[in-house]
Amino acid sequence: MTTAYVLSVLVYVRRGDEVLVMRRNKEPNLGLWIAPGGKLEIGESPYETAHRELLEETGLVIDDLRLRGFCTEVSPLPEWNWMLFIYTTWTFSGVVQPDLREGDFVWMPVSTYLNDLPIPQADMIFAPRVLGTEDGVFQAKFVYDHDLKLVEWVQY
Repeated sequence: MTTAYVLSVLVYVRRGDEVLVMRRNKEPNLGLWIAPGGKLEIGESPYETAHRELLEETGLVIDDLRLRGFCTEVSPLPEWNWMLFIYTTWTFSGVVQPDLREGDFVWMPVSTYLNDLPIPQADMIFAPRVLGTEDGVFQAKFVYDHDLKLVEWVQY
């Protein structure tokens, strides 16, 4: 059986020492804190998806996106194989007006987000690197078991 990747983006919007995150109110990642994002639509690039998803979910318009991470998440489950493009931005306009179907958004100190909140397993690994000051793009593969527990990861 052939398994296709779900193509998706995350966008970490920064404001000073804060980051815009939401507590998911639906699967996947129900109850966990994540950055806004979503799946690519037919004909979209990841860059275009990041702009669209951020506008749809938050009401914010981004002026400058930086690719900070590229990760795959693989598992034996055909529905859990993701390819993830991770962006950051410091430049945006508008006021957060969340689409509450996904979750509610909060400006959170980066240190609180990384150290005190429940976030997805892979995010615990890539978020500090993506939100850090090092140049370049973080690249990794995350391997999950049948229960979607992270069992291995490799950084490239």
